[in-house]
Amino acid sequence: MRNKLLIGVLMCSFILPFAMAQEPSAPSSFGFGFELGLGTETLPIDPTAPADVTNQATYQKLALKPDISFGKIGIGLDVTLHFNIKPGQNGSNIEIYEPDWIPAKAGKTFFELYLPKIAYVRYGQKGENLFVKLGSFDDGTLGNGFIMGNYSNTRFLPETRIFGAALDIDGQLFDFPFVGIETFAGNLANFDVFGSRLYVRPLAGTEMPLLKNLQVGATVAADTDPLRYASDSFRSSVGNADTVTIAGLDTKLPVLNTPVVSMAVFGDLAFEPRGRWGTMAGLGGKLVNIVLYGAQLRVLGPDFIPTYFDGSYDLFRHLKYQALQQEAAGSVYAGWLANLGFSLLSDAVVFQASLDGPFAAAPASGATITDYPHLRGVLTLAEGLLAGF
Repeated sequence: MRNKLLIGVLMCSFILPFAMAQEPSAPSSFGFGFELGLGTETLPIDPTAPADVTNQATYQKLALKPDISFGKIGIGLDVTLHFNIKPGQNGSNIEIYEPDWIPAKAGKTFFELYLPKIAYVRYGQKGENLFVKLGSFDDGTLGNGFIMGNYSNTRFLPETRIFGAALDIDGQLFDFPFVGIETFAGNLANFDVFGSRLYVRPLAGTEMPLLKNLQVGATVAADTDPLRYASDSFRSSVGNADTVTIAGLDTKLPVLNTPVVSMAVFGDLAFEPRGRWGTMAGLGGKLVNIVLYGAQLRVLGPDFIPTYFDGSYDLFRHLKYQALQQEAAGSVYAGWLANLGFSLLSDAVVFQASLDGPFAAAPASGATITDYPHLRGVLTLAEGLLAGF
């Protein structure tokens, strides 16, 4: 029975996309995308046991990734089936990898195991009056991104999918443009990395063409478990970890918003533990809806870390926490940041390169990492753009 079921799933996986492609497109807002991934993967036989060579096996992998949308609502699923086909006396037997489906076998709770199978559910897009998204994130941002910018909870895919959430509500949705809120949680199952930004438009009731759109906001972001992905030896050396809380104030003023050019000017003041602080002023936007640009002037206090919750935070959160435990040392310095990139296919392909550094030349001796420029490039491909990913 299981053999027939697996064969049926495989046949449907290949036939459905072609069958739907032959149907004439109807003038509606309904959309359906489908992706199939085939391959092999080495997995622990018992995820709850110590990792070693004897606790590993290679499994066949069938990844089914439908994407369904209707209007502003979109749902993406990631259902991966790991299995082995083994010959037996009565024919071939199918061995299903039980940790994919049984929480006790995986050493996880029900929600930790099953919520990640929903890649995402969304309503609207970031920047609209109402934006809701649940699932995977590579772009978790609050405000101007000086505290949390492009945070990603996908760093442990495909082994582990983390289920996060974002909810943004602008008062313009209710014809009350004076207030709005942005919220974000990187992991709903553990609720470790989260934050919120509350903003007001103090001049929304005026007739001033530009100033009526001025936003003044306050952001708070925190990590309740900064050693979550640290090794046991690292945990032992650091001891019990306290919650990391970062807060700040910001302003944002859209200046241009046309099909040819968009631009906003903004500023931030942020505070980190042990007296660390940093501030910046900048501008950014798009040209012909393709070219991304931006520039910032920064004044940073000793050992301040801009964009503390960034795209690689989950990989280095324990090291950042360790750095925050030291008293800030050094002097205040002025710096700069410039970024340039492009966005294609409705943000399905996005490339951004940024270069930042201090205005002063690096000292001849005793230089630290903050004394040199930093170059960073990121290419982001939307999920489903490449087959199997």
